[in-house]
Amino acid sequence: MDTILSDIKAGEIAIPEMQRPFVWDASKVRDLLDSLYKGFPVGYIIVWQNPKVKLKDGTTSSGKKVLIDGQQRITALSAAIAGNEVLDSHYKWKRIVIAFNPLEETFEVSNSANQKSSKWIPDISKMFESNFNFFSQVMDYCQKNGLNDNNQMSRISDIFTKLRGIQDNRLGVISLNADLDIDSVTDIFIRINSKGVVLSQADFAMSKISSNEAYGGNLTRKTIDYFCHLLESPEDLKDIKANDTDFASKPEFDAIKWAAGKVNPIYKTSYADVLRVAFTYKFKRGRLADLVSLLSGRDFETREFKIEIEEDSFAKLHDAVLHTINQTNYERFLMIINSAGIVKPSLIRSQNVLNFGYALYLALRERKVADGIIEKIVRHWVVLSILTGRYSSSPESMFDYDIKRFFSYDDPVEYLNVTEAGELSAAFWNVTLLQKLDTSVASSPYFNIFLAAQAKSHDKGFLSEHIEVESMLENRGDIHHLFPKKYLTDHGLLKSMYNQIANYVFLQQEINIRISDDAPCIYMKNILSQCESKIPQYGSIVDKEVLKDNLRQNCVPDGFENMDITDYSDFLVKRRKLMANKIREYYESL
Repeated sequence: MDTILSDIKAGEIAIPEMQRPFVWDASKVRDLLDSLYKGFPVGYIIVWQNPKVKLKDGTTSSGKKVLIDGQQRITALSAAIAGNEVLDSHYKWKRIVIAFNPLEETFEVSNSANQKSSKWIPDISKMFESNFNFFSQVMDYCQKNGLNDNNQMSRISDIFTKLRGIQDNRLGVISLNADLDIDSVTDIFIRINSKGVVLSQADFAMSKISSNEAYGGNLTRKTIDYFCHLLESPEDLKDIKANDTDFASKPEFDAIKWAAGKVNPIYKTSYADVLRVAFTYKFKRGRLADLVSLLSGRDFETREFKIEIEEDSFAKLHDAVLHTINQTNYERFLMIINSAGIVKPSLIRSQNVLNFGYALYLALRERKVADGIIEKIVRHWVVLSILTGRYSSSPESMFDYDIKRFFSYDDPVEYLNVTEAGELSAAFWNVTLLQKLDTSVASSPYFNIFLAAQAKSHDKGFLSEHIEVESMLENRGDIHHLFPKKYLTDHGLLKSMYNQIANYVFLQQEINIRISDDAPCIYMKNILSQCESKIPQYGSIVDKEVLKDNLRQNCVPDGFENMDITDYSDFLVKRRKLMANKIREYYESL
């Protein structure tokens, strides 16, 4: 293990994520040391020998070894044994101090109690320093704890020796040969489990980026990482600035500061999202394994690895990241999404739809397409992708296919038109969509698109004269049943039937309370009566024309005011058709 730590210190093995927060808590570091002390197995670390790269003069250079699994263990040992600081989740540097009790041969996280006790060595890292005086420390410990006979002192000496021997324990090392192709290495990487979570191709790509020193890979990594962190925890801006003064002095820091002021955006990116968007739009490819290949210098035609391709790829990626996290680009894309009626994160649950939409937006801007055309294409494509589940399976393959097709046409609108003709035919609107609306899943993307259509049209909530669906969405309005839930359960209907999305509307709570468990034929009769008396009891609508328009906006079928339990199935069929028509009209208006 000492050899591995020395190789890392000498730069022969690159740890790709040392500037990222350390995810283990101190107790896990303690347990790791306890296992090493007792000689228990602690698993393997995996290193990959980067491919040999052809230099510009025609010679080759061996790539550096990159630690792709085991970094948390190495960082833990570096912290506990070498006394190095680690970054916490708020990007503050801190020590992880482990104490050791030689009398009981136990480890604990250092605390005020064991720091004051003579039985404890409060910080084991002191025992691994080069100037550690072994004999005097054994004698000092024995004297403080009344261990005066030779057997006791010999035992403490043996325990000190065993503790210091931790650094000589061998960790298993699996070395992946440089001859392995990138796809194989990527596949090995994503099959590795860390704390029960399968690592992704994005993790591998980010490790590759951050381990690069020659072309500023770690700066690119920090830009992505800090940007995403600020979207999630804006209060940590001052800590990043204080704890990473080198990064804070660079223009990349100025480029991401705005993210700290963005409150709960519809599109909140992870580092994998930023990486995917930047790569797709700039390189016109969708598979992150291709990014790893390019960052290794791969020439896809000759299958050689060339230094100029590696250098160019890092430069292109850094530029793409800066465009991706650019405030103007980010906020203009959000405005396009908002203009489609998607005013709340819950209305668009597919992150990959947003990722491709943003990549498409950036790619079209780079191509100098007119702003109005960009907005039209992006709005249509995002909604089309939601309606067809375009990126729900094999998203990388579809990203790769779509970004290449968009730019194989002289006019990108042509590819949109071709895709619409194939995916959104009359059969989709008249058959498929109706089938998709036959569900009791409240989070259905089709119901969400229906709500987006209502928000875009500024429709009012059911029986509301002034309050719009958009306002209800943004302020946690309530979804209720047109045929009340209890009314249906009292007639023996199961959850899958009474919770049909065709029975859902956004409805003010006070109106819902007034409706109670009445059948539509009862509460609608009362509402019609209030239009005659002009005395509001269910909301504030007291005009029949206003009521008629409200029912139209909410796709309530004709004759609803006369319906009871015998009409429920027919009601669902009719409302699904009205909802499908509204969605189609909405799509065509984008």
